[in-house]
Amino acid sequence: MSSVEDTQPLISHLVELRDRLLRALLAVLVVFLCLVYFANDIYTFVSAPLVDRLPEGTSMIATDVASPFFTPIKLTLVVSVFLAVPMILYQMWAFVAPGLYKHEKRLVMPLLASSSLLFYCGVAFAYFVVFPLVFGFFTSIAPENIEIATDIASYLDFILALFMAFGIAFEIPVAIILLVWTGAVDPDDLRQKRPYIIVAAFVVGMLLTPPDIISQTLLAIPMCLLFEVGLFFSRFYKPRGDESENEEHSQG
Repeated sequence: MSSVEDTQPLISHLVELRDRLLRALLAVLVVFLCLVYFANDIYTFVSAPLVDRLPEGTSMIATDVASPFFTPIKLTLVVSVFLAVPMILYQMWAFVAPGLYKHEKRLVMPLLASSSLLFYCGVAFAYFVVFPLVFGFFTSIAPENIEIATDIASYLDFILALFMAFGIAFEIPVAIILLVWTGAVDPDDLRQKRPYIIVAAFVVGMLLTPPDIISQTLLAIPMCLLFEVGLFFSRFYKPRGDESENEEHSQG
């Protein structure tokens, strides 16, 4: 009898997890259906940093027969996921919320909101700052006898990698706060390891970006600055165990 009773909570959690995942997927689908009509316009907007810097008389090309159709659709689907990030994060929070203390619920919501905002800031930084510099550099150093004609599918893969790299890198403050909150690290220890973290930021920038010094540096420097931001705000978060014990004592 006890085994059946133990199985019921697990099944209910799995059912709730399924429902949360379906709601997140539904949010992505709704955004995608609203944007799919403008798929070509979205691709035109995203490709502007490169197209504006191509030599006069040149343009992007499609080397695959189906690329002119599937590439904008793929981009629109990725944009839909990006725009649905707040809803996806909310569903994650709603799933774990019943197991959190009251003070933890008050802390999680600001973290979810800030993580969404930081992700969008990373994507915007890549588009408005990194892309113009990187593409301007690439097109300016091309040999005179080489005609630049970038494939639209290759360009999409390139920019999506940069979008994800910068979007995730901008989550560093939230990651530091969570690590301090869970007690995995101490702010004082992080301050002492600052030189190693700066070196690690440049290594990560080298691994996550194309093999050029501009994009590597433009990713590493914000990571270092965001580390300092996360370190500052982590001072206001006590380790989770300490706060949980305080709340249990106050309730008792």
